[in-house]
Order: sequence, then structure tokens, then C-alpha cells
Amino acid sequence: MDFKLLKTLCQIHAPSGNEVAMKEFILNYVEVNASKWKTKPEVIFGDKFQDCVMLKFGTPRTAIFAHMDSIGFTVRYNDQLVAIGGPKAETGYKLVGEDSMGPIECELLEDDGNLYYKFPRGIDRGTELVFKCDFREDDEYIQSCYMDNRLGVFNALKVAETLEDGVIAFGCWEEHGGGAVPYLAKHMYEQWGVKQALISDITWVTEGVPHGEGVAISMRDRNIPRRSYIQKIIKIAEESGIDFQLEVEGAGSSDGRELQLSPYPFDWCFVGAPEDHVHSPDEKVHKHDIDCMIALYKVLMERL
Repeated sequence: MDFKLLKTLCQIHAPSGNEVAMKEFILNYVEVNASKWKTKPEVIFGDKFQDCVMLKFGTPRTAIFAHMDSIGFTVRYNDQLVAIGGPKAETGYKLVGEDSMGPIECELLEDDGNLYYKFPRGIDRGTELVFKCDFREDDEYIQSCYMDNRLGVFNALKVAETLEDGVIAFGCWEEHGGGAVPYLAKHMYEQWGVKQALISDITWVTEGVPHGEGVAISMRDRNIPRRSYIQKIIKIAEESGIDFQLEVEGAGSSDGRELQLSPYPFDWCFVGAPEDHVHSPDEKVHKHDIDCMIALYKVLMERL
């Protein structure tokens, strides 16, 4: 599989609250490539949806949610930084961004939980800084910042190539508390009757979910989805012959939480490849797990 698209996605500056560059990239990508897809989607965006984008294919039954935003840092005062989401913060990490005086490449400094930047000049207050991308690929693994969740976006765009019926929603703010999913869910439910979803996101490598053994189907995290829907997905996965792993956690969350708390009766399930070095510049995913993620999503979107 060619991962040039994934590399490009990992390099786009789109921390929570400023997803505009990712939105514009997706809109342009769809405009250029949709004519080659099995079904040309209706592209839905605009002020009503802030910086989110939805792709509607045919007569949808199921939605894929893939958040566009990343973790990062915001410049405060006196060289201080405050976190966007929950980034891993170690002295020496390279950060990039841009303010009114031009491009920035600086160094992160961590001091007893306090975060600072090291740069020859002051940086404008409110400037967002993100990890500098160092995309690495070998025969087995891909390693880069922002595999969470640029891999989820990559998965959705690969599924779009053959999707006949379904919705793909590219949302905002997931890494910093959420906020976009409720109005996306409202539109899907009220306009098309869609009430089941797959969360295209990235989970953790753990003692029970290792690298290279397939995509993870999460039976629960901090939130507990409806068991009958999870069982339906597991049954389809078993029949598909695609490698998968069952995940059971008591922490962590995703766009699924916002669906569950919404006033709409959405079933949801988190299905994603596991990664190591979570929320760092060195997030690492096995290529086999990526292949399995894309393959299983294609089957699920056809059969659910």
C-alpha cells in the first residue's frame, strides 16, 4: 500500500480548534479524486457545520466518524505553553508553527509539569505549536506524530474509494473535549435516518492488544456501547476472515462518547489500529493492522 497520502495528512497543521487546513485539504482531495471512486459522494460543509465535512454516499445506513484534529500546544505568556488535549511533553521535542512574524521551529522544555518553548524571540500569544513531523516507514511499521488521528482520516478516505452507501464525517475538537459530533449526528439522524456508527480512530498497544495481530474492535473504554451492536460487528469480523483483536479498557474515550450522550439513539463502536508511543512525536503502527483496519471497514460498511 502507498502511504504518501498518510504522510501528507500527518504534516498538516490542524490542532483542536483550528482544523481549517485539514478541512481544505479534504475538500480538495475529494474534488480531485471522487470521479475515480465507485460512487461520487455529496459533499456537505459550510457555516452550519463549522469546519467539519461530511461525505454522503448513496442511501446511508452507517456513519464513519474520523476526527481531523490533533493534540498540540498554545503559547501563553513569558515563554509558557499550555497543552491542547493530552500531548506527551518531554524536553527536546521539536515544535513547529507560525505567527505574525513568520514560521517557527522551536524546542519544548518541560520543568516539573510546567511547559515552555525555547526560541530566539518571543512568539505571539495564542499561537498553536505542534510536533514537527518525522515520518518513518520500514517493511513492518510506520512511525510519525499524529497517526492519531490522521490514520483514521486516511482509513476513511481509502474506504471512500469503494463505498456505495454510507456517510463519512470528518469532525473537530475530539482531542480537547469534543463538541462537533452532536450537530453532525443530528443532521444524519434527522435527514437520512442514520443511527449507527463506526469510530475511525487509533487505540493503544497493550498487553492484550499487540502490534501486528489485526485491527482492534473495542468492546468498551470509559464508555460502554450497546452490546448487541458490538456482537453484530464481531460476528461480521469473524465471518470476514480479517485479523482482528478484541479490546477491553476502563479508560480512554472517543467520538463515541458524544454519540452516546446525544439525544439521538446511535449505536457506535470504536474500530481502529493499535499504536505505541501514544500522543508523542513517535506514534508507531504496524502496517498489517492498517491493512486490516481498512479491509474490515469496507466489509462493515457493506454489511451493517
